[in-house]
Amino acid sequence: MKKAPYYINKPDNTLPEGVTNSILKSSDPLAYHQSLKKYTVTPLVELNELAKSYGVKNIFVKDESYRFGLNAFKGLGASFAISKILEKDPDIETFCSATDGNHGRAVAWSAKLFGKESRIFVPKNTTRARIQAIENEGAVVEKVDSDYDETSEFAKEMSIKNGWQLVQDTASENYEEVPAYIMAGYLTHFKELEVSLHKLPEPKVDIVFLQAGVGSWPAAAAWYYLNRYGVNRPKIILVEPIEAAGILASFKKGERTKPYGNFQTIMAGLNCGIPSLTAWDILKNSADAAMAIEDTFTEQAIRELYYPTGDDKRIISGESGAGGLAGFIALMTDPRFRNLKEALNIKSESRVLFYSTEGDTDPENFKNIIRKK
Repeated sequence: MKKAPYYINKPDNTLPEGVTNSILKSSDPLAYHQSLKKYTVTPLVELNELAKSYGVKNIFVKDESYRFGLNAFKGLGASFAISKILEKDPDIETFCSATDGNHGRAVAWSAKLFGKESRIFVPKNTTRARIQAIENEGAVVEKVDSDYDETSEFAKEMSIKNGWQLVQDTASENYEEVPAYIMAGYLTHFKELEVSLHKLPEPKVDIVFLQAGVGSWPAAAAWYYLNRYGVNRPKIILVEPIEAAGILASFKKGERTKPYGNFQTIMAGLNCGIPSLTAWDILKNSADAAMAIEDTFTEQAIRELYYPTGDDKRIISGESGAGGLAGFIALMTDPRFRNLKEALNIKSESRVLFYSTEGDTDPENFKNIIRKK
């Protein structure tokens, strides 16, 4: 039996000082998002039958496919960041980004909110459906014959050359403020749960599974939980595709590094390279474990949500959106993860939370997956 790809961390539960921490602490994204016409609180779904089938007390899923009509959560970060950028410089005309799909669509949609233009660059493996979704928001989209990291660098170069404003969710040296505002925007959907699961003084969940790409979204979640609950926060598990597991590789190496895989995965939104600088600074101090999984677990997660049993509600979750549940399924069913499961102390009283961060953003591939049942 092959050894399972995971890392058990010993976080010190501290928040790094700096630009990102300052922006996250001082931001009120919920008030901003509530001012938008299309804002509604996305559903929190409890899946009792699914919980029974995996031997835990509760399974909760926050369904982000309803967010702003974008079929994904990314509009939270992009819209808040662009609003902050325009407060400082309202004369900016064009916003630019690199994306695997959802972030680029969110940037284009957010730019359009303010009457601005957008230029979006996508890696070579981006599907036509994802490109079309971005174009439908008014963006000019260009495919780059490379992977995500190199596409991101190309977008940066083109922004400098053409005087465009880069809106990237990956922080690097001398580029931290915009990614921090994007992360701050993500806080809204954690704050929405403060009337239910995220009450004080302790959360009503024990463990949260967070799918990870460059790391900005799970880092925003980790920051939220640590800032709100301190050491009483729920356990945080990071899940990546095995062929693009930059965060897992970074944990194993002890520093940010590019993943070793072939970048062939259906989890397009998680098909990323080296983790974001500031995201890594947060996650290394707050995540309890990182794990990487094969696409087969993701397909199973999509089908389990699409074909519920009993009174459970159907959830349409895309390949990246189902990543957290896919990690949980792998943990609970694959003997390779037995030691990790024991370390996390998952038991019959465990309350587990997932975020379905996207719906069927690649409709044809989604149909192929659910047909396999």
